[in-house]
Amino acid sequence: MSMNTNSGILHLIPVSLGDAPPERWLPAEARALAGRLDTYIAENAKTARAFLKSIGTQRPLQEITIHTLDARTGDRDIADWLRPLAQGGEIGLVSEAGCPAVADPGARVARAAHAMGVRVQPWVGPSSILLGLMASGLDGQRFAFHGYAPVDQADRARQLRDWEQASARHNQTQMLIETPYRNGAMHAALLAALRPTTLLCVARSLTTDNEWVRTLSIADWKRQPPPQLDKQPTLFLFLAKS
Repeated sequence: MSMNTNSGILHLIPVSLGDAPPERWLPAEARALAGRLDTYIAENAKTARAFLKSIGTQRPLQEITIHTLDARTGDRDIADWLRPLAQGGEIGLVSEAGCPAVADPGARVARAAHAMGVRVQPWVGPSSILLGLMASGLDGQRFAFHGYAPVDQADRARQLRDWEQASARHNQTQMLIETPYRNGAMHAALLAALRPTTLLCVARSLTTDNEWVRTLSIADWKRQPPPQLDKQPTLFLFLAKS
């Protein structure tokens, strides 16, 4: 028996992680659903339009409403956007890349929809966090995603060592990302800060033709030429020995 009091649906629809045909990363039913919706909430309107253009829409793009969600968006704005759900409407929620509401501001929208008593439906699609974890060979039962490390070199090194200690203590995979043009610097920082026996996975451009995933110990990484990561979305994962 459903506990929802309203018949509207907030659809959580994943978008691409990079340049790749939609049929590679989004099931046909999800593509069809996304193509018929006329209202979206998006972290980036430009990215959302590119997504809709790639999958094809039943109505012209200029007739589709896209509300932009950012740090300045208030709870009242979100409530206004979701009001059609109370009358049985359907709205799509998309991230700038990958799954909405996972390490993403869309979680606020999902929470507001639950408070309204409407259905929140997640659709299958790419998550760089899960895909990278799957391919890494690191611990997939205990893991933590931290987002970005500090930019300051000393603070970053200190934070990486703290995460490494937590990894060793809890046998927990640590995951982080970096602004793509600083990927090379992050890779170098990881090699400098972490122990030689710690395992580091680099997962680059997942789901695209340029996808590349490799896991080595820090000691072995230091014997390799640095990977080509510049301006390519990359996930870094590491697991320290206890």
